[in-house]
Amino acid sequence: MTTKGKPLRRTKAEQREGTLAQILDAAEYLFGQRGLYGVTLKDVASLANVHTSLLHYYFADKKAMFDAVFARRAGVTAERRSVALDEYMAGRTDPPTVEGVLRAYLDTDLDLYMTGGEGWRNYAALGAQVAMAPEWGAKLFDTHFDPVVLKMIGLLKQALPDCPEEDIFWGYHFVTGVLVQTLARTGRIDVLSDGLCRSDDFSAIKARMARFLAFGFEGICQDRAAERNRLTN
Repeated sequence: MTTKGKPLRRTKAEQREGTLAQILDAAEYLFGQRGLYGVTLKDVASLANVHTSLLHYYFADKKAMFDAVFARRAGVTAERRSVALDEYMAGRTDPPTVEGVLRAYLDTDLDLYMTGGEGWRNYAALGAQVAMAPEWGAKLFDTHFDPVVLKMIGLLKQALPDCPEEDIFWGYHFVTGVLVQTLARTGRIDVLSDGLCRSDDFSAIKARMARFLAFGFEGICQDRAAERNRLTN
């Protein structure tokens, strides 16, 4: 942008914001590839093309940087999921369906990874790393995602009113496993299918994931209902 042919100079605040974004982008990529413990501050500084001392200006330590990287997009995806669930339920007079709830919850995220650029794909890999870190990863997910997860579970209870609550939670557990495997993009399915399927084909995943998982929820709950009937008759 220019004024009378002269480039506009960025303010110091804008410069700091741009530098911070540059650092977070570099850290996001590295943490997504190697995890928290496989990355040093020197690695981040090198990729971001800044001096290591500058990282200490923004972050107390490496874990604080990691938390900031995770939080930057976590709020976006959690809000988008929450809005999608609200929009799915808006004006409904009939109960929600399992597949409808899962599509609102899952497809919203998959859309980001398909259209949001490489930054969101790096964040997907980062999310898989966090999910596999029991010491501190669960706390990050609790902090950023519990409200929208519980909203989704509440809607699944409406969709499956006769299903034992424990099976709804087990179903969510399996949803998480499928999602983490998807976000990790390990390439395993690429090898097994001899290239027929690709782990980064989020469009193909979106077309199948929610429906596949919906059958799982419904199957478990139907089996439990049949078992209850057998015991009471």
